[in-house]
Amino acid sequence: MLSLSIRSRLLLLVLAVLLPAVAAAAYVIARTFEAERSALERNLRDSARALSTVVDREIEQRATIVRVLATARALENAPDLTAEQRRVFQQQARLAIDGMDGWIELTDGERSLLSTRDPMDRVPAGTAASVPPLAQAASVRPLSSGGDVGLPYARVVQPVLRDGRVVANLQMTILPAELQRIIDRQELPPGWLGAILDARASVVARHPGGVQHAGRRATPDMIERLAQEREGFFDSVSLDGVPVRGFFSTSQRGWTYIAAMPRLALAGPLPPAVLQLAAGALLLLGLAVGGALFVARRIVGPVNSLKVAAARMRSGQPVANRTTGLAECDDVAAALAEAAESIQHARADLERQVADAVARTRQAEQRVSLNQRVEALGRLTGGVAHDFNNLLGVISNSAHLIQRRASTPEIQAPVASTLRAVEVGSRLTQHLLRFSGRHPTRPTRIELARYLAESQELIRVVLGKRCELSVHVVPGTAGIRVDSSELELALINLALNARDALPSGGHVRIEAADAPAEDLADLAPGAYVQIQVSDDGTGIEEAIADRVFEPFFTTKAVGKGTGLGLSQVHGFCVQAGGRACIASTRGIGTTVTLLLPAAGDDEPGVGPTPAPLPEGGLYGVRVLLVEDNAELADVTAGLLDSLGCRVVRARSPEEALGLIDEGRRLDVVLSDIVMPGDMDGVALARTLRERRPDLAVVLISGFSSALHAAHGFPVLAKPCTPEELILALRRAIDLRRP
Repeated sequence: MLSLSIRSRLLLLVLAVLLPAVAAAAYVIARTFEAERSALERNLRDSARALSTVVDREIEQRATIVRVLATARALENAPDLTAEQRRVFQQQARLAIDGMDGWIELTDGERSLLSTRDPMDRVPAGTAASVPPLAQAASVRPLSSGGDVGLPYARVVQPVLRDGRVVANLQMTILPAELQRIIDRQELPPGWLGAILDARASVVARHPGGVQHAGRRATPDMIERLAQEREGFFDSVSLDGVPVRGFFSTSQRGWTYIAAMPRLALAGPLPPAVLQLAAGALLLLGLAVGGALFVARRIVGPVNSLKVAAARMRSGQPVANRTTGLAECDDVAAALAEAAESIQHARADLERQVADAVARTRQAEQRVSLNQRVEALGRLTGGVAHDFNNLLGVISNSAHLIQRRASTPEIQAPVASTLRAVEVGSRLTQHLLRFSGRHPTRPTRIELARYLAESQELIRVVLGKRCELSVHVVPGTAGIRVDSSELELALINLALNARDALPSGGHVRIEAADAPAEDLADLAPGAYVQIQVSDDGTGIEEAIADRVFEPFFTTKAVGKGTGLGLSQVHGFCVQAGGRACIASTRGIGTTVTLLLPAAGDDEPGVGPTPAPLPEGGLYGVRVLLVEDNAELADVTAGLLDSLGCRVVRARSPEEALGLIDEGRRLDVVLSDIVMPGDMDGVALARTLRERRPDLAVVLISGFSSALHAAHGFPVLAKPCTPEELILALRRAIDLRRP
């Protein structure tokens, strides 16, 4: 059995039956339509040009009249005409326009001097509102408002010259009704449209519709076409909403003449011969359809067999390679059989990949949930640390005040215990601030290859002799810019956790490398470095893995841990602009990954060396204390009094500015940063710098981003010792003295 392709069979059918007949019929019909269309378009073009010739002749006749009249001797004294000159000129003008609908008018640019519409002896009074300014050259002006006439009209304008200077304009009106009669005389075919447009594309006369369309603007697309070309065919929609095909011609005077017809009538009626040809083509088409149905029966069988093979492949069953008699079907059947076998092998791989993708998605969702919960805890602990530091400030300042004024051992011992408790509480709040990412830091550039090599001895001491430590930094790893003491504390906390997970000893690994892009989800764009601390210890349960960064959460026995180690690690990474994450498997081990932003190549490795603090007492120093917490303000003022200061108190920045404006003599301002209202301590300090640049300012806060902001003012952290307070105030005063 000869195997032919589907394409070959269909081409044979079309070439043998359909193509010659259809091509011949299409050629004849196309030629007939083209001839009809060309004849109609020539008729449109000739009609538009004929209308242009007739109307231009009418306009030129009026232009000739005003051009001749402008040289009349009666106008030699224009615009100052005598009664006799006015009478003589009106007689001449009336004779010149006899039989025309328009009138002639003489103007000087401000008023009408005479008009053939007026009686012979009438002298126009006043200024006419419709008088245009003097024209310097002959022109045909477009339609203007009808004024007292009631209808719009155009004007042929001719300057009146005396001694080479334009002294008046002689103008003759063109009424739309005059041009309308010209269009009506053209006897356009039924349904055709004829129109005259002035230089502004406004309708002057139109068929059908007459002068009722006078003054209407042409359609926007027609206006755009007129601005680009002076003559040509166009397709548009008439003012009556009828789609038309037409021809336009624009004269030298800027007026346009249009002849158009409905697009539906453009093709014209079909000749009987064309109808017979079309009928023959339809008959041939019917025969071709019959032949195609016969051939289709020979194609359906092989195609159905392919359909059955595709269904077997979809259900996962093997597909047999059978011949169908069509070359293409045989090729497809062979490909289906091969594809079915490949799909069976690939399905198992796909199921495994989907399972892996689902697991990664679940891990990503858990990580996002963890980040959101830890972020909320960070905001909470940051606020708690702020309030707790205020309380510690009250206790610390009260204890120092008691310590300065009490000398008996019975008092000194409890006071010392109180101050030690304040110090412990302060360290606790520092842990909370680290977790919330708001602890002030001093970042420097760190090269991990050198830093980890120098730090591994300290980490080995923390791990003890039972644990083995290995450190590896991938060559070419970028540097990071973080607080070195915070990084050291984070590594120590991770080492302590690893040691507790290895009660019988084991292996701890610290590895550093550039972080891969797929691990940087939810982080700001840029390059990052990852530090991984891994151990092969007992691991932790998956159910509690997402809580290990929460402050005070610990799986250790009471007294074995504070629950603040990993919270410090989390806070350090967040404040550095990165992220901490943990991966642990029970019985296999734990890996904690620190993702930290890479430092730029131009960032310095060390910060500036601070200048030594000045020395000196505070006896007699006038201090303005700005503090909204009444209890803390009381004990702070008492402590400053005990140091020899003269203290003035203010409960808000606004009250402090009022005291300054009253002219109080002050040496230094000690202000809290976080206070209610529109102005905080930093804003107060900046305002004072503008108003009193000689006045020293020291800021103090239990918690604020201003602790490490670049605002240029010294900041003390609550609570602080009297020595720190003395040095800060003394130094600020000395720096402001001339």
